[in-house]
Amino acid sequence: MRWARIHQNGSPSYAVVEDDTVIPVRGSPFEAWERTGTRLKLADVKLLVPAIPPTFYAAGMNYPEHVREVAEKVGQQPNLPTRAEIGYRASNALIAHGETIVIPADATEQVQYEGELVVVIGRKCKTRDNAASAILGYTIGNDVSERTWQKADRTMWRSKNTDTFKPMGPWIETDVKLDDLVTRIRLNGEQKIEFATNRMIFGVVDYLVAMTTRLTLYPGDLVWMGTEGATANIKHGDTVEVEISGIGTLTNPVAREGA
Repeated sequence: MRWARIHQNGSPSYAVVEDDTVIPVRGSPFEAWERTGTRLKLADVKLLVPAIPPTFYAAGMNYPEHVREVAEKVGQQPNLPTRAEIGYRASNALIAHGETIVIPADATEQVQYEGELVVVIGRKCKTRDNAASAILGYTIGNDVSERTWQKADRTMWRSKNTDTFKPMGPWIETDVKLDDLVTRIRLNGEQKIEFATNRMIFGVVDYLVAMTTRLTLYPGDLVWMGTEGATANIKHGDTVEVEISGIGTLTNPVAREGA
């Protein structure tokens, strides 16, 4: 099943997507729900960020080639992580499919994409629970990063969390087999990166189990799972597409503030 979050009658609403048809529901995928009698064309619907998380988590350095690429850039030996560790992102940075990534006027040219699988939590979960059963489904994220700020700051508060730096969507797909997924990242229509989505150092369930030894996951929480390969700079006028087979394609134009 595909769950979208849409504008309807001036307010956000959840809806089921079936082919090119959108069916608004009463309720949400995180609670009781029922279909309405309304049928909309997908092309006529404004898609919103598919979930606004109570807490926004992100795995770092979770793909081997990405670890090696980063180590090579800084002249170090690659050091693969030995345990699943998590960081945080800010919901203010979230934008929907089709919305514009805005590069601040004072940012450097080192602004880059990172295409990621996003886990959407569907129910409250602690270690004693079956972590896999807590997953509602998956969506797609683009972890836009300003690399100069990332190196300069003691935290990643601006390099990762600047407004518009976290495109996500277009919807949540609940029927997913992780081993079948392939991630492709395109810049202005040219494919830059392709990798098996589930070729992670630590998998989705590894992360959820590790996280819930110390914290509780709640419905709507997001866990972004990291990216693979070498990322490239984006600039004013570019378009970034992150496709994950079986889920969809997240597309966002890029503009520099004041350009």
